[in-house]
Amino acid sequence: MNSIDPRAIVDPSARLADGVEVGPWSIIGPDVEIGEGTVIGPHVVLKGPTRIGKNNRIYQFSSIGEDTPDLKYKGEATRLVIGDHNVIREGVTIHRGTVQDRAETTLGDHNLIMAYAHIGHDSVIGNNCILVNNTALAGHVHVGDWAILSGYTLVHQYCHIGAHAFSGMGTAIGKDVPAFVTVFGSPAEARSMNFEGMRRRGFSDEVILALRKAYKMVYRQGLTADEAINELQELAALHPEVELFRASIQSSARGITR
Repeated sequence: MNSIDPRAIVDPSARLADGVEVGPWSIIGPDVEIGEGTVIGPHVVLKGPTRIGKNNRIYQFSSIGEDTPDLKYKGEATRLVIGDHNVIREGVTIHRGTVQDRAETTLGDHNLIMAYAHIGHDSVIGNNCILVNNTALAGHVHVGDWAILSGYTLVHQYCHIGAHAFSGMGTAIGKDVPAFVTVFGSPAEARSMNFEGMRRRGFSDEVILALRKAYKMVYRQGLTADEAINELQELAALHPEVELFRASIQSSARGITR
């Protein structure tokens, strides 16, 4: 059974699974699909094509699945896909994709998107990420699993944020952030690695030590990115986590934050 407040407006073509709750004055448009156990608070606007998975919680005044303001967008039927067990807090905005890129914006599972954060068109957010209040991602941004972007972080379009990366409050990111790296400042500068996050997630002392060595190779020895990638090969062969760090540098198209 669903629990839909009589003051909500739900398009007849919207597909709501069992156990969905919809609060008062929320609007759910056509071509919206919501998985079982998801709770939509009051004053939420959902526009399709949008697919929302199971057991999500979307708080009041959020706008989910709206058209992108990108001037190239001409009304094409692009998508937003949201996974399971996400918490989307008050006033969050998430736009659908554009046909010039993926035609889809994607949010994975178990993410916390805090108040007034913005996720731009064609962005891809992995799993277990946290976007703190007022974080804003321009279009085409990719964020890896377990990344944390502190309050008022700004991310330029096409930037990639690696898995387990961390940004300090008010950081302005204009280049790629490799996996595990901690950045601060405007413009962003690399300061260290997210060692505290690693310890909380159960990384062994051996792996943390290997990543310390890898960080020093890239950031403390005056090497170019290509030179650092080569230097990391031997250590990366021993530790998958170092290979993840190395691969995030090697795949960078914008250059990495230094």
